[in-house]
Amino acid sequence: MGLEKMSDFFTKRIDIYENQMLENVEGCKEGYIKLAELIPSSCKKLLDLGCGTGLELHEIFKKIPDLEVTGIDLTRAMLDKLKSKFPDKNINLILGNYFDVPFGEKTFDIAISFQTMHHFTHEKKINLYKKIRKALKPGGMYIECDYVAKNQAEEDYLFSDLNRIRKEQNIKEDEFLHFDTPCTVENQIEMFKNTGFKESEKVLQKGQTAIIVNKL
Repeated sequence: MGLEKMSDFFTKRIDIYENQMLENVEGCKEGYIKLAELIPSSCKKLLDLGCGTGLELHEIFKKIPDLEVTGIDLTRAMLDKLKSKFPDKNINLILGNYFDVPFGEKTFDIAISFQTMHHFTHEKKINLYKKIRKALKPGGMYIECDYVAKNQAEEDYLFSDLNRIRKEQNIKEDEFLHFDTPCTVENQIEMFKNTGFKESEKVLQKGQTAIIVNKL
């Protein structure tokens, strides 16, 4: 069976996506609440990477109603749903992949991502984290809530399996596919430290959902 392109996967599942995240992915409910708690009330500009339908924004807007949000996502259906849910909020939505979309420098107080980074290699994430760090204002934070591997063996197996499938199906390395390749918490923290974040700390883990806070 062929792998689905990332945008196609989520477009087909737009009607069940939110219920799946809230009810069937262990740790997500707690993650949405904790993420909002971690964002200081003084935050004015937020970058949301892989924003989807904006589930993480519900709790954040309760805390900071006038927050200015820039959201980036690959899937038009996701962005349309997000926009319909928050018609009165200050949200700039960008259709595209966050590896290519420019963020600017010293633009945002906080950057976040929720359950989106576990599809990419260490190399791609490291380059992205450098870009995120540059986009943050002095004293800024990047908060990542993501699906993590149980151990190094699981991480290695999943990356190896994806590489096998790509070769068998002649799929280019730069094509975004829906296939989970989570990293261990330890590897994530190492990546953050290697890209210039001075502090990286896991603040929550439930099942294989973990939140890591990264400070400049």
